Amino acid sequence: MTITPNPPPQALRIGLLGAAAIAPSALIKPASRNPRVTVTAVAARDRRRAEEFARKHGIPDVHTGYDALLEDPQVDAVYVPLPNGLHAEWTLKALRAGKHVLCEKPFTANRAEAERVAEAAAEAFERSGLVVMEAFHYRHHPLAARMREIVESGELGELQRVEAEVCFPLPRFSDIRYDYGLAGGATMDAGCYAVHVARLLGGGDPTVTGARMLTLRKDPRVDRAMSAELAFPSGVVGHVRASMWSRRLLSIRARAIGSAGELDVINFVMPQLYHRLTVRAPRAEGGGVVRREALSRTPSSYDCQLSAFAAAVLDKGPVITSPADAVANMGVLDEIYRACGLPVRGEPQER
Repeated sequence: MTITPNPPPQALRIGLLGAAAIAPSALIKPASRNPRVTVTAVAARDRRRAEEFARKHGIPDVHTGYDALLEDPQVDAVYVPLPNGLHAEWTLKALRAGKHVLCEKPFTANRAEAERVAEAAAEAFERSGLVVMEAFHYRHHPLAARMREIVESGELGELQRVEAEVCFPLPRFSDIRYDYGLAGGATMDAGCYAVHVARLLGGGDPTVTGARMLTLRKDPRVDRAMSAELAFPSGVVGHVRASMWSRRLLSIRARAIGSAGELDVINFVMPQLYHRLTVRAPRAEGGGVVRREALSRTPSSYDCQLSAFAAAVLDKGPVITSPADAVANMGVLDEIYRACGLPVRGEPQER
């Protein structure tokens, strides 16, 4: 007989809505390294799949269906790694059930949904102290803070332009990330990161001044690649690019260009695998390179995110990837789709 140890005092008990492929990296492994968190339950529409997942990852309780997990009094919080189009529905249901929520990005299918969830989250926090966090894990890693610190320090001079791109190959077009009905598309899955880091470095919420997309042949509503121009209230301009299938197969990068220098960061999304931060000045010796930095021996971005979520729930700590921040990010994604003449995800279409 296997004996499951009791969670340590003040541990946050998390239930998993869906046996998603991202869950081991984003939640289960970080929780195994965090004494303040324990994964106590998993639910899936297919109970057999949930049971297999639970056995593989040592999760003690299995529920048939997401509603059953939300009714479990031994669950304090839920992680929502469901398809994009289901995020709003199950975050709202979790709040009504009295659970804290860590919801995968993008937060919802569109800005209007994000506003509804943000309003419900604010009410739930005021009434019961419930926490809702969007799972932009990179933002909780020290690299993100260092990037912003360099830009705000004035070392680069007056900020003029920011650039970001998240491109990776996903040629399997049957993947749910290409499913229009589930709010799929490159802008939603990869572009949300590019927009988010552009907002981080640009210091505000931009408008979209132009955009282009490559779409799927089988469904021209779904983008496989996107490129957009941004304008920030401060006068800073920006460019974002995202792709799940295009000539630009793999590139994850962010740049901030100022009057006195520029910041170039490779792999801001998963810095624990590899990253490189370079500061350049146009007139510096050595090809303009002032210095290179690498944050070694830091926890993974997922570990940092889970620690921040636990601290927000257990210690009333800050939530930097908040529902309000998600509203702003979703607004830019909506604008990009409109600028390309494509339908905003989740909005009713005229017939």
